[in-house]
Amino acid sequence: MARPGKDDDSLVERTEGESAPNPVWFKPIMIGLMLVGLVWVLVFYLSGQQFPIPGVGAWNLVIGFGIAFVGFLMTTRWR
Repeated sequence: MARPGKDDDSLVERTEGESAPNPVWFKPIMIGLMLVGLVWVLVFYLSGQQFPIPGVGAWNLVIGFGIAFVGFLMTTRWR
């Protein structure tokens, strides 16, 4: 006969509004995107506004902030 409570430990009850926790890769990707965006903007300013992508000028700022913004958007889904 199975012991009561042994199988119950592996089951997690969730209320209607709750969902599953995030996968393991979610947090490193979220933090990584925020850091890559920050580094992108720093490289742009420190290189005299010609890198990381030469020729696009100030659009490097939009790209850097866009990458960081995706990371910040991911924080709203973090559980």
